[in-house]
Amino acid sequence: MEIRSPFAAQNYVAAKPATAPTPGNGTGEAIKDAALDFATTLQEAENTAKSAMAGNADPHALVQALAQTELAVETAVTVRDKVVEAYQEILRMPV
Repeated sequence: MEIRSPFAAQNYVAAKPATAPTPGNGTGEAIKDAALDFATTLQEAENTAKSAMAGNADPHALVQALAQTELAVETAVTVRDKVVEAYQEILRMPV
């Protein structure tokens, strides 16, 4: 099988835009979006809990909101632990 250089170069040029990062959708944006989702989840659960205490919310909705909050907090704690672990690994690297 023969691979011609111009053909390979054309394929490379065509594939390069697919691997280029998209502007405005970097890691910082993803972290910001995750933090906003986390805050929104906590706020919704708090509002549902207040409504339940006032007798205006369905108990099923309260349990669901609490479960979502628990999952969000567990996820945040896991991410925090991984970040701390990575930081400690970086500190252990020889210079």
